Amino acid sequence: MKLVETKLPGVTIIEPVVHGDERGFFLETYRADQYLELIGPGLTFVQDNHSRSDKGILRGLHAQRHHPQGKLVRVTRGSVFDVAVDIDPQSPSCGQWVGVELTDYSGRQLWIPPGYAHGFVVLSESADFEYKCTDYYHPEDEIGVLWNDPEIGIDWPVKAPRLSAKDAAYPPLRKLLGVL
Repeated sequence: MKLVETKLPGVTIIEPVVHGDERGFFLETYRADQYLELIGPGLTFVQDNHSRSDKGILRGLHAQRHHPQGKLVRVTRGSVFDVAVDIDPQSPSCGQWVGVELTDYSGRQLWIPPGYAHGFVVLSESADFEYKCTDYYHPEDEIGVLWNDPEIGIDWPVKAPRLSAKDAAYPPLRKLLGVL
């Protein structure tokens, strides 16, 4: 397993060893001892989630105010462009983002520590997206950032994505930080 650091503190791309031949492939998607060594002590996952979305669907940018979730994300079918945004007003990288393509064939994962907003857009005809969370989902605690906030400037590979009404109505980061 290989770790690739990003420009955002703690946000890490994890590239597993994929064993493949004419029959298919095998890879370990999670092994507690290795992840504790790679990501650090205190890592505990309490919830696994799975979503399926069609091409052009954008989900996010989501976070939780009082129960921030660390997320270990991966794609089990298809491909997505996955994004983490630093929304900590005390952080020197607040408002910066990292994006990475995750695919079923690469097995790549993205570790997003608690305190970041997260979202993704589907690039393939459909995609299955799975992620482990370090805290439970609390719908009353959910906050979000506008997907196309010009001050953040995410270079989404899809120019006219389909969004839920909730995701389309999120405020820009500057406004969100004013109410935190």
